[in-house]
Amino acid sequence: MSRPLFSKRLTKELRDLATNPPEGVSIEDANDFKRWQLRIKGAPGTLYEGEEFELEFRFTPSYPLESPEVMFVRPRVPIHPQIYSNGHICLNILYKDWSPVQTVAHVCLSIQSMLSSCAKKELPPDNELYIKSAHSSPKKTAWAFHDENV
Repeated sequence: MSRPLFSKRLTKELRDLATNPPEGVSIEDANDFKRWQLRIKGAPGTLYEGEEFELEFRFTPSYPLESPEVMFVRPRVPIHPQIYSNGHICLNILYKDWSPVQTVAHVCLSIQSMLSSCAKKELPPDNELYIKSAHSSPKKTAWAFHDENV
């Protein structure tokens, strides 16, 4: 019996991450196909240089046709205008602009790019309201993508 698409894909992605990870990305825990934890470092020359954060990826059997759930793990959540203090990330490629050709490494690079382009460390303006009412899964949020330049 052949393995499902998601397990084949995640096996390949894990092997690629272990042998050739993007700069500043390392595997913390990836013992199954449901949940991976990765460490991501702030890029040199940015506001986040020298800082380390932890990302959690949760996969369903629909991956890669469906995006993984991706969140920062507290207490290692960066202060950023598109990252809520509960770890939820407002990034279009995680939701409406997901494509099955994207990988965990691509997502990490996009998050590093988002962090690197930040000009000021500050929480989203609606952070307090959002975290009071947010579902535990960021994928259940109806995101409004209004500032792609932060």
